[in-house]
Order: sequence, then C-alpha cells, then structure tokens
Amino acid sequence: MFTLYMPSTILIAAAVIPAIALLVQVYRADRVEPEPPALLMRLVLYGIIATSIAKLLERVGLFILNGMFRYETVLYDVLLYFGVVGFAEEGAKYVLLKRATWRTPDFNCRFDGVVYAAFVSLGFALWENIGYVLMNGLGTALLRAVTAIPGHACFGVFMGCWYAQAAALDRRGDEGASKAMRVMAVVVPALLHGAYDFLAVSYYSSWYFLAFVLGLFLLTSVLIRKLSREDRYI
Repeated sequence: MFTLYMPSTILIAAAVIPAIALLVQVYRADRVEPEPPALLMRLVLYGIIATSIAKLLERVGLFILNGMFRYETVLYDVLLYFGVVGFAEEGAKYVLLKRATWRTPDFNCRFDGVVYAAFVSLGFALWENIGYVLMNGLGTALLRAVTAIPGHACFGVFMGCWYAQAAALDRRGDEGASKAMRVMAVVVPALLHGAYDFLAVSYYSSWYFLAFVLGLFLLTSVLIRKLSREDRYI
C-alpha cells in the first residue's frame, strides 16, 4: 500500500513545499508586528477558494471571447490572458483578500498588506500547483516551483503594495484616493499576470519569457526589502 501511494505523496510534496517556503520568507520579512497565524492560515484558505471563483469567471470569459473572436490569433491570446485570466484570477484573490482583512484591527502596518496579499496568492498557487502536478507529473512541479509559484508571489506583492496604500489613505479619510489605489491593486497584478501567461505561450522566443520572469523576480525582491525596511504603522 505504501508503494502504491508513494508517487502521489512525492508529487504533492513537490507542489506544496515551494509555496510554503515562500510563505515563510514573506512572513519573516514582516519585522514591525508579525501577523496572527490564524489570520494567515485563513488567507491561505481564501486563496484556495479563489481558485474556484477564478475558474468560474474564466469559463464565462471564455464563452464570451469564443463567441466574438477567432481562436489562435494574437488578438485572441491578448484578450484571453490579459482580459480574462489575469483579471479573473487576480480579481478573485483581491475580493477575498479585502473581505478578510480590510477592517481587521491587525491591519495596522503598511507591510501587512503585502503579507496578506502574498498569503492569498500563494494559497491560490499552492492549490493550483497540486492540480497541475497530479495531472502532469514531477517535471511540472519543478518547472512551476521556479516560475509559476514565485510568479503568483510577485503578483501578490504588487497587489499588497497598492492595497496597503489604499488602507493608509482610507484611515486618513481620503476615500477617493483610497478607491484609486484599490483599483490599482487589481489592475497592476492582473496586467503582470497577463504578461506572464502571454509570454509563456508566445509565438516568439522563450528568451522574452525568461527575461520577463527574471526582471519580475528581481523587482519584487527589491520591493520586498524596501517595503520591509520602511515599514511603519498606518
């Protein structure tokens, strides 16, 4: 029995471990006031739930897109990845992120927004990765460990950056500016997500995708260190 289930166990571990490692890294970067573990676990769960919401939105978007545009064209792919997938997935994450954290008293520092969004994003990536790996094997786990999972973390960091600014403005009573930042908290990661997916299946050289991923990871790493170092109470 052990040998029968061993392959699935290895695959699931390969899918889960990279996400957990990134969660720990982001958590340790929160230096001013660490967040309650119960809240963070709830955010991971919300990220998992967001995968189902995103799938539903993507099905609706695909139905509309297929009825209006010809399949397998550059325009179709641009609309699919930027307009459907990017906004469906990042929008689903954002809605549950805001529901869980916007009014919690624990949301009292700027870097908290980054932590919250990263945990939702990595919960999403964790669950999505398990599905991909069980269907496609260990090779998929290794590829996604160095691209897709950190990619979701990067999208979450950018979401959290704008989300934290929105919270700070809201606390000061500037509702108009806060709404603008909340829009950016969805638009920026959705466009980054769309660019990632579009380049991953691009008709052009894979070097474009590699350059984009490396640039995204480097920028996110710099941003995390900067935001962690400059963290302060809202």
